[in-house]
Amino acid sequence: MAISIFDFNPDRAAETLEVADLQLIDSLREGSEQAYEDLLLRFQQPVYALALRLLDDQGEACDVVQEVFLKVFRNVGNFRGQSTLKTWIYRITVNEAHNARRWFFRHRRAEVELDKNPEDSRSWKEVIPDRSRSPFDVAFDREQQVMIEAALERINPIFREAVVLRDISDLAYEEIAEILGISLGTVKSRILRGREALREELAGSLKPGMVPRLVPYAAE
Repeated sequence: MAISIFDFNPDRAAETLEVADLQLIDSLREGSEQAYEDLLLRFQQPVYALALRLLDDQGEACDVVQEVFLKVFRNVGNFRGQSTLKTWIYRITVNEAHNARRWFFRHRRAEVELDKNPEDSRSWKEVIPDRSRSPFDVAFDREQQVMIEAALERINPIFREAVVLRDISDLAYEEIAEILGISLGTVKSRILRGREALREELAGSLKPGMVPRLVPYAAE
């Protein structure tokens, strides 16, 4: 179920907006083209990285990025400042990833079933895209990267998004709680269960002593 992008609880908004965020938001509301460029420069790559990990598909992730910034541009005038700008944008990203996942399960699977050509019948999950900008390319060789990516895709999406937000996007527990609209205790529980599920998926796949560690993307 999607979370309203404006339904923030003031009691859980522990941080105030930084001066730079306030200035950027004011400029966006005034229609400044430079402000739009600054926003994209700051958030486009982190938003894409988050969407890619939630969906495991480059095309879908690019579509989500476009939808996210369209919503930001259209709704910045309604932004209440009860969370940081980053938290607000990441929350929109998670919602759009949910929408994209639901669309895939309703439509894309039916399209795949109609294709009977063995050469072209591979599912989108089996076509590993170029991940040249992924930190996994530095930390692991290609085979290990593919195993971890596949394991992330197999775990429960609810747990996966918590693990991705914490271990890849490197967000604080409080930020994740606000993005997902859940309590701090639930955040910690989902991360714990997600990490355990990931370990179970990887059991026996990696070489002895090779413990996977998710490397966070740079925040900006």
